[in-house]
Amino acid sequence: MNMTSSRDVIIQLKEVQKERNLKQSDIIRMVTENGDYVSKSTVSRLFADGSEDHPEKFRYEITLRPIANALLDMETIEETDDMDTKAIKTVLKYKIERIEELENEIEKIKASLDKEKVKYHEKLDKEREQFCISLDYFKEQVRLKDEQLKMYVESNSQLVELNTKLTAEILECPKRKDCGK
Repeated sequence: MNMTSSRDVIIQLKEVQKERNLKQSDIIRMVTENGDYVSKSTVSRLFADGSEDHPEKFRYEITLRPIANALLDMETIEETDDMDTKAIKTVLKYKIERIEELENEIEKIKASLDKEKVKYHEKLDKEREQFCISLDYFKEQVRLKDEQLKMYVESNSQLVELNTKLTAEILECPKRKDCGK
């Protein structure tokens, strides 16, 4: 039995179904007895004519593996298995365990990444809050400086006006000519 691709697995499963004269309900029951779950619609699609031509529609871990394990008893090493079969089943068990280990590691990494994202966002929120406080402070300082500048401009305008009047009075003063002697 050569199971090098999903297409080959589907073909093999269909052959076992025909050979053992299994109904879809039998297959679902066998999968459930193994502790797995595959929906009735998925089983129907898998055993439909031509499904092997579209193996990409079936995910190995979720669909093909539970059905193959139920129909072919691929993951149980039997005393009656020949050495090659035992070796293949041992390698298969190892690969399944390794896949599960790697999936657990991926989940841990994702959880760690999520924690880091939360920390980063919290830090970013604190920095944003501090920036807003600083911005508000500087806006207030600009407003105060604008008020002071307005006061200085008004005061300067008054002084210029007063200086202009005084200069005019000095220039018009009749005794001005006497002051220089």
